Amino acid sequence: MLFRRRCEAVITAALLLFCTACTPAKAPEVSSDAEQMALSYAEQFTVQYREDGCADILIEDGQHFLLVPENTPVPSDAGDAMILQQPLEHVYVAATSAVDLFDGFDALDSVRMVSSEDWALPHVAEALENGSLLYAGKYSRPDYELILSENCGLAIESTMIYHTPEIREELIRLGVPVLVERSSYETHPMGRMEWMKLYGLLLGEEEAAAAAFAAEDARFQAVTLDPIPEDKQPTVAFFYITSGGYANIRKPGDYTSKMIELAGGKYCFTAEDLEIEDNALSTMNVEMERFYELAHNADILIYNSSIDGDLQTIDQLTAKSPILADFKAVRTGMVWCTGQNLFQETTGAAGMTEDFHTVFTGSDAPLTYLHKVG
Repeated sequence: MLFRRRCEAVITAALLLFCTACTPAKAPEVSSDAEQMALSYAEQFTVQYREDGCADILIEDGQHFLLVPENTPVPSDAGDAMILQQPLEHVYVAATSAVDLFDGFDALDSVRMVSSEDWALPHVAEALENGSLLYAGKYSRPDYELILSENCGLAIESTMIYHTPEIREELIRLGVPVLVERSSYETHPMGRMEWMKLYGLLLGEEEAAAAAFAAEDARFQAVTLDPIPEDKQPTVAFFYITSGGYANIRKPGDYTSKMIELAGGKYCFTAEDLEIEDNALSTMNVEMERFYELAHNADILIYNSSIDGDLQTIDQLTAKSPILADFKAVRTGMVWCTGQNLFQETTGAAGMTEDFHTVFTGSDAPLTYLHKVG
């Protein structure tokens, strides 16, 4: 069975690589009459259920997969879709932020290999220690021998794999289907988490994943139902200081700035101020002089520890850049720091939004992902 599946995968992979480039440019079209997976926030993937029990999975950058149930032959109309034949076992997850989504619906045992040895997530760290999870090399230098010896049924990569397309091609050539996930491109924080529904579908645990997501969404909705009046919304800067002396900030439109706004804050950096497109994603470095101009009057500073490390004191903060001592939030004692598990804990979107709301309202409710810098 495993040999047959690998042969099918190799043939499909050869056709796929012959017909398409490494980075697909446009999503294929399938029947618009098919029933679709209900999605509330995610925009980077869709799932269309077929009458034959299979499912078409479309990723926004043009990837097309056909999920085929166990003991079901591959349909003759599969076309150029990459075949994912269930059961999908011994998964290699090289997209670090995706691992927590599996854990979020108690499916971490379906992940056999990861691409990082450093984890702030207790369940993942414990699994690596006891051997139920294996380190299979970085995304750019995977251990092919280990991946094959573990009978890997699927590799999940981040878009970083497009910088080394030969790695993706080699995995496919070896019979390991590769799904490049795009959860980090979701602009809504709950959209990132909603990718767990896709992973639940792949593993045959769709109901469990949907239930786990619904529980977190209820927490998120509770925050948005308690809005802060516009005239009382604090201005907020989210940043860290790089080793080169720049302020690294989240761009407007990024999921973190979106969480700040949804929690009742006003993100103090605008696309116009930064001279970038309004829908730009991720991060950018800003010279300290410009950072001072834009953020020195911010009501609240939130330091991102996921890259630069944790802060406990104001002295530690100002040691990174003395000019920070002149910031309003530093003078008024409104500086906070994130926990180092923030990046890896993708299921924490609702909890992080709760924490932001707690800080913005001055509530004394306990915090999960933030602590005050004193």
